[in-house]
Amino acid sequence: MNITKDKNDPRINELIKVARVRLIDAMGKPAGVVSIKDALNKAEEAGLDLVEIAQNDDMSICKILDFGKFQYEK
Repeated sequence: MNITKDKNDPRINELIKVARVRLIDAMGKPAGVVSIKDALNKAEEAGLDLVEIAQNDDMSICKILDFGKFQYEK
């Protein structure tokens, strides 16, 4: 998805540069700690984006959601 990124927006999809993430699935349920590759694959399978909602040095918390809808509602 090609969405213009503002400097205050959370990192999405390939812009997330950590090895592992604590993932929240598209239904809002915890999916555990997974590799960034697995998280990106799950988001792609769902037809949605992987969005970093909290950033830590070693592991971020990411959620699978529609980033365009998220931006609109914001």
